[in-house]
Amino acid sequence: MSDLYVSWTQYHQLIERLAANLYQSGWKFDRIVCIARGGVRVGDILSRVFQCPLAILATSSYGGTEGRERGAISIAEHLTMSSPMLGKRVLLVDDLVDSGESLKVVLAWLLDRYGSEIEEIRTAVLWYKACGNIQPDYYVEYLPDNPWIHQPFECYEQMSPASLLDRYRED
Repeated sequence: MSDLYVSWTQYHQLIERLAANLYQSGWKFDRIVCIARGGVRVGDILSRVFQCPLAILATSSYGGTEGRERGAISIAEHLTMSSPMLGKRVLLVDDLVDSGESLKVVLAWLLDRYGSEIEEIRTAVLWYKACGNIQPDYYVEYLPDNPWIHQPFECYEQMSPASLLDRYRED
């Protein structure tokens, strides 16, 4: 498996390109649901650009050595949002489609719990890997060689509060 290293600048440019793609499509959505953790930064910026309410659904599926082992998908019991209604047109956002399982499971979860409200739901990610078993409606980069993506915030996974204190401790 190859590696793709992404800087903060590249990461933000990808989100901006995704926003431009969404705008250019002409599709109007009234709620963004982001899959946490990977989709939180993407969803936050899109929410600000489109001035659209954001909802967050916590999930996890990776663990093990360096967080590279895919396990069973765990989904929070509740969707966090600031209003009682989800909305009719929902944009589901994550950072990437790797296997595609997270996106598929969350789509099913949303339809099971909010299907009577939702008229249409579309998906958006920064990266769409060829190994994915679902194609998102919107994506910025298609990755035919399925690289491991090193995102700019991964450095924090190797830090602790104590190491940060040591870094910024005044002499």
